[in-house]
Amino acid sequence: MSWNIRAGSGKRAPGVLAQLLAWQPEIIGLCEFRGTSASQWLACELDVAGYCYQLSSINSKLPAKNALLLASRYPLQAIKTRGMPRVRERWLMAAVDTRPALTLGLMHVPNYTAPDLKYPFLASLLNMAKKWNRGPGLLVGDTNCGKRGLDEEKPQGPRFQREHNWIVDMEQHGFADAFRHLHGDRREYTWYSHRNNGFRLDHAFCSPQLVPAIAGLQHAWGSDPGNSSRRDALSDHAAVLIDLETDKI
Repeated sequence: MSWNIRAGSGKRAPGVLAQLLAWQPEIIGLCEFRGTSASQWLACELDVAGYCYQLSSINSKLPAKNALLLASRYPLQAIKTRGMPRVRERWLMAAVDTRPALTLGLMHVPNYTAPDLKYPFLASLLNMAKKWNRGPGLLVGDTNCGKRGLDEEKPQGPRFQREHNWIVDMEQHGFADAFRHLHGDRREYTWYSHRNNGFRLDHAFCSPQLVPAIAGLQHAWGSDPGNSSRRDALSDHAAVLIDLETDKI
């Protein structure tokens, strides 16, 4: 699963932890994880709960900067290769010691307000997909991208055409959008703007070798019993929960 926990979680950390444990995933990927006390507490509690294999992209010199965390019940080995996205806090790749082995990439693509970072980042991911030779692979996280007219509640015109094209290119090179693979043109949204316009920004892309294993995918909003009326009580993003049947690989 992957989830953008919004600004390191802060005071929401206990609720975020409770929700993660309720979902019971085997592997957790968190975006906007930080080197701050709330995020570090969350990582420690996940360790205690059995997610003892962890990798993070925290910049120790800038602990409040958004980064990533992978926390797993299976051993993880970091993968560093040439050509990876250069915003290092926003990309993690690991080999997961499952049977069969899985290559997992966790991403937090920069926003469109930083085009000099966003579009080279997307190009790096697409180039990786074109040259993929790592077997079953899952690239998951907050992509800050969506398809025009489908992953946006209110049409945005050509504003995000490059993001649309990137998703199409990923699919054309064999990386299936797991949600679309299962649900076709169904409309669901994982983030809402201040104007309450919904977007599906959080994705899971499966390599050709992993596509047969896609068994389920759902978008789940965190639930805070103390504030049950708010969709964004725990985060402004929905989590992506993906089920894989690895015996079909």
